[in-house]
Amino acid sequence: MKRRKKIYLYMSVFLLAVYIGLVILLYFSEYSDDGATIRTFGDAIWYSLVTLTTVGYGDLTPVTPLGHAVGVVFLLLSAGMIMTLFGAALSFVTSEGLPFVMLGFQRKKNWYYFADYGAEANTLAVNIYKEDPEAVIIYGEKRDEQMEFPDYPCLFISASPARIVACKKNIGTRCKVFLMKENDIGVNSRAVDLHRLPVDVYARTTNGQDHLSGNINFFHSYDCCARQYWRSKPLCRHENRIVIIGFGNYGRCILERAILTNIISVEQHVAYHIFGDAGEFFSMHMHLNETFSLGKESEEADALIFHDEFWERHPAILEEADRIIICMDDVPAGWNIFWRLNKYYRYRGQIDLHSNRKAPGVSYFGIDEEIYTPDQIMRTELNKAAIMINDIFRRSVSYPTLSWEELDDFHRESKIAAADHLLMKIRILMEDETLTEYTADMAGEAYQRYCKAKASEPLQEMYRRLDHMRWLRFYTFYNWSYGPVRDDRARQHPMLCPYTELTAEQKKERDASWELLGSISAGF
Repeated sequence: MKRRKKIYLYMSVFLLAVYIGLVILLYFSEYSDDGATIRTFGDAIWYSLVTLTTVGYGDLTPVTPLGHAVGVVFLLLSAGMIMTLFGAALSFVTSEGLPFVMLGFQRKKNWYYFADYGAEANTLAVNIYKEDPEAVIIYGEKRDEQMEFPDYPCLFISASPARIVACKKNIGTRCKVFLMKENDIGVNSRAVDLHRLPVDVYARTTNGQDHLSGNINFFHSYDCCARQYWRSKPLCRHENRIVIIGFGNYGRCILERAILTNIISVEQHVAYHIFGDAGEFFSMHMHLNETFSLGKESEEADALIFHDEFWERHPAILEEADRIIICMDDVPAGWNIFWRLNKYYRYRGQIDLHSNRKAPGVSYFGIDEEIYTPDQIMRTELNKAAIMINDIFRRSVSYPTLSWEELDDFHRESKIAAADHLLMKIRILMEDETLTEYTADMAGEAYQRYCKAKASEPLQEMYRRLDHMRWLRFYTFYNWSYGPVRDDRARQHPMLCPYTELTAEQKKERDASWELLGSISAGF
């Protein structure tokens, strides 16, 4: 294809040069003859165009022998010229020429560039277009002729992000670049030098990191699935025993998100029974014993209980479970477990199945339409809430603190975890465990209830204690421990202690994430 484009280009340049030479030759051979009708350079061009297009008006004709010879050449060239011009025009339309012209007229719109076209990229693009009908969706490859064209407006251009950025010319918002294949940023040629471009990059990864440099952000499809799961199927007060079958990528993230988010009462004692290998998990999270009961159920704290045996050998646990989560990485294997549970075992709780397809009558989660959404991948609202929490926190304490831009990735993630718990706080204040989304008005109503509750010292203490529980879980999850002086390098913090041992100012710090509700109701 590229070779053909070059041939068309060289032929066009050559023929243009020949054409200009012939017009000049025609003009000089005719203008001085007494009987000539072609006397100006414009007359020569007009005659050449009429002849080359085979229109032949006859108003101008050469009279000199050399002029006749040039006229014959024009006649012979006419067919070749037309075919070449047609080929060049066809090449322009079928290559990147026309798409780039179309992009030039849409520079003020939001551009979303996908390095490759695939199922995940297509799903995210569909969700982007639903939220932003004026979005410009660009795929950085040529469309496969066998592929069905997407149902939304998009462009397939085999061009690098740098070329796309050059076309946008810094007009409007920054282009967003998506690398949707796992760990693609290390191998995809489209990812070269992305950190140097004025773009926001979102790369899919499995390594657990969320940030690389100023404009490089990572997302994890497993974590997105887990976050969406607990958001759409929240933990309820009556649930004290949760069973997780499958401890691969999805199971691990389901448990991690539960540890960081499922804090609904200072008196809760939820037991998580996990069928899978605990070795690597506990080696990585060495201080969870400070906030969880490990290996046995407790009436005073949440418990993490791993079982090395097959789940089939523990029918009593399955029967008494309030919820069973089947989250195998291998979806067909998960379905097999689901059918066996239904066929051979007694259970009273809800079964939630990780599935990549919808199924009537089944409580499923993890389909692409729920995972690959702008809010999940770019976390715009979540990050915005985290920034606001940090601002509220800075205003509430007397000692110097860091702005969002000055925070390292860990402490940014700490604020994001606090923002992630916001929906749970609204459920608590509104006394409605069915909420899966919230609006500014809903946040405002929850905030009014919180303000009224603050008038009662016991209630205010309860809310502070609850957020301290969440904060303790986050820090112990990342292997922080108590130290008399804060030391980030040693991962020690003086607030990693029971709530009753905190100072009055330290207790007050726990208000920031509750006060965020007021900012949300005011539209940030």
